[in-house]
Formats: sequence, structure tokens, C-alpha cells
Amino acid sequence: MQRWTIDLNTADWQAAPEAQAVCAALLNGDLVAVPTETVYGLTADATNGTACAKIFKAKGRPQFNPLISHVASLEAAREHGNFDGQALALAEAFWPGPLTLVVPKKETSPISDLATAGLQTVALRVPDGPVMRYLSERINRPLAAPSANRSGKISPTRAEDVIADLGPSLSFVIDAGPCPVGIESTIVGCIDGTTRLLRPGGLSREAIEKVLGAPLSGADARMAPDAPTAPGMLSSHYAPNASMILNASHASPDDGLLSFGPDPLPGAGQARAEINLSPSGDLTEAAANLFQAMRALDASGVKTIRVQFIPSFGLGEAINDRLRRAAAPRV
Repeated sequence: MQRWTIDLNTADWQAAPEAQAVCAALLNGDLVAVPTETVYGLTADATNGTACAKIFKAKGRPQFNPLISHVASLEAAREHGNFDGQALALAEAFWPGPLTLVVPKKETSPISDLATAGLQTVALRVPDGPVMRYLSERINRPLAAPSANRSGKISPTRAEDVIADLGPSLSFVIDAGPCPVGIESTIVGCIDGTTRLLRPGGLSREAIEKVLGAPLSGADARMAPDAPTAPGMLSSHYAPNASMILNASHASPDDGLLSFGPDPLPGAGQARAEINLSPSGDLTEAAANLFQAMRALDASGVKTIRVQFIPSFGLGEAINDRLRRAAAPRV
């Protein structure tokens, strides 16, 4: 594994010899960890079934769980999926950005059936992070990229997290520092004239509904938990080794504490370890800090992490979604 550190404030990295080596690795079917604005992705050529199989093997991810394919532009995305008026409006409003659209897959798309879990739909995203877009454009392939961590565990927002989880499986780790959004993309399904929120994420429900001019539908309750239509829908996910207690009423001397806002829980000073996601109560800051805070509390050795109440509007909906899945019974 090679670690390539880049500065996204300059364009010099695009001309570096490592850029050519990474592209060659992807075309060869190897795995590369790539930073996006949301989290680090475990990346492979989405048109190469063998390469996609390496993603599932490295993560220990069930093959019924589809992958997001990242492309450089809306024009490129439309080569793989059929966009209705609502999907097109959302893509034009929020791409590049932390939004994934699940749309009917075109029969002519070369994206591997393994990447789509054999479904007739495809999950597509144009990320705001420039590295993934650059690589997809450079090799002229969509890039499958779930989060670069073991399946079900805490998603990575730093290169160090990726190396700790998956280092031996990787050809390259591209290190661009911490991911600014810090939580995965929002996933919206645009199928059969219905627009559904399949996974809350780094783009708020309110922003999406403003563009649509109508409320989003929820995920279909008939969807089987062992046959998700999009990534991040498994009931147990994003989990630390420690158990988690949500909406805690007090802190405990033996436990870790994940705080939020300026008002500490009773006994907060006695907690074995404490991290405040945002002392000012800023949900954007809290989302950016969530996964790293969970990793740090887990590394402290506590057996239980208590979580202070976090409101569910804006990015709070995505934060609470991740926390509920992290606290769910382990599968």
C-alpha cells in the first residue's frame, strides 16, 4: 500500500506521477481509498465485476447491499441511469455534492451487476470532492465507492482510519486530510414517479423538499432488511465496539459520553471520557465530528457510550439515523 498525501487547495496533485499510478491501479482492478467531501471511499472500477468483488471481500460486505457509483458530471451519470424530471431537478440543484440518486439503470450501462446487487436500478453520485471526479474522468469509468471501513463499523473521515481498517487490501490511500462534511451522502430514490428518502445524509431533507416543492416520501416499509435498495439501509450499521445508549439523561463514571450543545448532562464531569460534537449546538459541525468522535470514544476502552439528545431537523436527521443504526442490535 502506498500513501499519497495531497493538498486540495492546489491543482499540483493532478500532475503528480502518483495520479497516473492511481489511475493505472484502478484500471488494473485494484482498490484505492479516495477522499470525498463526505467520507473516504473504498474505490474500484464499477464496470469491473472482479474489482467490485474485491470491495465486498475487503469490507466483509454482503453482496446484496448495492454500491454507489461515482461519476464526474451529470452528463456522465445520464449514460448509466434514466433521470425523470424530479431526479434531473435534484441533480442540477445539488451536484456536485453529498446527494446520491437511485434511478432506473440503462440497459446499455456497463456498470457491473455486482455493483447494483442485481437490481434494475443504479445509485449514482457526482461528489463535490474533486479527487473522485478527477479519477472517474481520467479513466473514463464510473467508480464504485462505499465507505472505506469494515462493513457495519464506523465510517472513516481520515486516512488514518482507512489504513487502520483496510490497509492490507489497498493499492493506494490518497490522503487529503479530514472530510469536511463527515457523514455519508443523502440517498434519494426516483423510481416510477415517486421520490423517496432512502437514507438521510449530508444534504438535508428540507433543502431537497424546497427544490421539489413537495415532501419526500419515506422508504417503502415493505423493503426487506436483507434486500436493501440503496447503501446504508441495514438496521445495524456504523457501529463501534462499545454499546450505545441514545438520548441519555445523565453521564456515568464508567462510560463514555457523546455530548452536544452548551448544556452538559448531569454528571458529565465524572464521565470516563467525553467528546462534545458541537459545544455551540451547530448540527453541521456535529455531523463533521460524529464518526471521529465515535472512534475516539471507542478507542478509550469504554464499554458503553451514552449520547446526549440531538435534535432531528436539518443534518440532525442524518446524525440520529447513524446513531440509531450504531445502537441497534448487532448482526
